[in-house]
Amino acid sequence: MLRLCYGPLDCCFGRRGGRAADGLLWHTDLKPHASGDFSIAVAQANYSLEDQSQVFTSPSATYVGVYDGHGGPEASRFVNKRLFPYLHKFATEQGGLSVDVIKKAFSATEEEFLHLVKLSMPISPQIASVGSCCLFGAISNNVLYVANLGDSRAVLGRRDTERKNSPVVAQRLSTDHNVADEEVRKEVEALHPDDSHIVVYSRGVWRIKGIIQVSRSIGDVYLKKPDFYRDLGFQQFGNPIPLKRSVMTAEPSIIIRELESEDLFLIFASDGLWEQLSDEAAVQIVFKHPRAGIAKRLVRAALHEAAKKREMRYDDIKKIDKGIRRHFHDDITVVVIYLDHHAGSSKQTAVGYTTAPVDIFSLNADGMLGTVA
Repeated sequence: MLRLCYGPLDCCFGRRGGRAADGLLWHTDLKPHASGDFSIAVAQANYSLEDQSQVFTSPSATYVGVYDGHGGPEASRFVNKRLFPYLHKFATEQGGLSVDVIKKAFSATEEEFLHLVKLSMPISPQIASVGSCCLFGAISNNVLYVANLGDSRAVLGRRDTERKNSPVVAQRLSTDHNVADEEVRKEVEALHPDDSHIVVYSRGVWRIKGIIQVSRSIGDVYLKKPDFYRDLGFQQFGNPIPLKRSVMTAEPSIIIRELESEDLFLIFASDGLWEQLSDEAAVQIVFKHPRAGIAKRLVRAALHEAAKKREMRYDDIKKIDKGIRRHFHDDITVVVIYLDHHAGSSKQTAVGYTTAPVDIFSLNADGMLGTVA
């Protein structure tokens, strides 16, 4: 039976899980998982790192989690601690991973965070406005599961011998739950036909109630529970349009597919990467470069693009402090999972739990080599 780790003393991978580099960038070059190797990297832009991420490995399964917080880091840090234990609990009870197990784990995480918000409201009412996108991937028995809330994204690099210009093609596996997408806007509007202000063009982008772009998340309790919305007041939004019922959901989109010999690698990343790189560009980078440090290479490619947009150099971006850097790019998290089991090589993978730092700036300041949530 698989056993997940819950803290520093209980983890097979821990403070040696990676290293900090380039000031606000942390990475792990390469580690084994049951189906190949994986690489992970994170760049911090916000004052508090709002992206959280983790990879669980065992001889029979690999789990990946990328959690992109908004309004603060509390929700993404909470998901980072609770989602995998719930997945393990329900998978154990039901004899393995399944769509039902994933839905129950997402729901339990959402309910527990709601309970935390209720307890915290008298002291810290702002926690009702904190939320997190949630992207989960798993490989078990040669079956791939991808579940997501929000606009983090999973992309598959797949061999395509029929294409003359490139032998690899990008295939998006997740749905971006962001009202910038017309189909998502229509979906939200269809669910609220009596609310002409459900989606509003505000500050240059489409937003639900003029506030938020993503339509699904963990947290954001104020947009799911009208009483919280009213009680909080939201001075920062002036006099907000009244909320009659929930305008967001924690119901994940889930896909399942049998892995095939043409499937080469997976990229799981927060929208900080996809704001700078297309699916195809990211896949080409992974395909054309060595494995070691490939996630870091993707992050740096995104930072180069962010710098180019401002007519700056990468070295200039590196010198910008956290918080201020958010004006140039978002927090960026990338996990690359290589798929090698088709070749018949089976790696003896230990049970391990690799977690990116809770905060890269603090990590560098303390001179530590990693952290465990």
